Amino acid sequence: MHAIDTPVGMLVLEGSDEALTNVRLPGFDAPARSTKRPTKAVAEAARQLDEYFGRRRTTFDLALALEGTPFQRAVWAQLAEIPYGETITYAELAARVGSPRACRAVGAANGANPIPIILPCHRVVASGGGLGGYGGGLEMKRTLLALEGRRLDRS
Repeated sequence: MHAIDTPVGMLVLEGSDEALTNVRLPGFDAPARSTKRPTKAVAEAARQLDEYFGRRRTTFDLALALEGTPFQRAVWAQLAEIPYGETITYAELAARVGSPRACRAVGAANGANPIPIILPCHRVVASGGGLGGYGGGLEMKRTLLALEGRRLDRS
């Protein structure tokens, strides 16, 4: 585990030398800043997140090791396809995974995303313009979308 300070709070990164496995948002039991040297994948993720928060990176190029159901992994793969600064609705995401009536299941898979920000679940919003939910809270979702130049209502 390796903790990094970001504009949205302390993120905890986990992974091996080969792949990133988790990004834990603030509010989870985060360890104090790690004194151990981070693994290669974690160090690279920390570097790319620093560039993202500094507005010098719009896409991530990281090896990821995702554990989830086939449906969850399909949803997470589609999250990676949402361009920087753009949003889609839960209904659009459901259609993209071939299950247009599975909006709630897509929302649940979105909420189980083990690598938020990098797999940008914050870019999925409710139909009708509302923000929907976010594991880090709606203020963090607003902050991430604003960082990417996206303005939404305050719902």
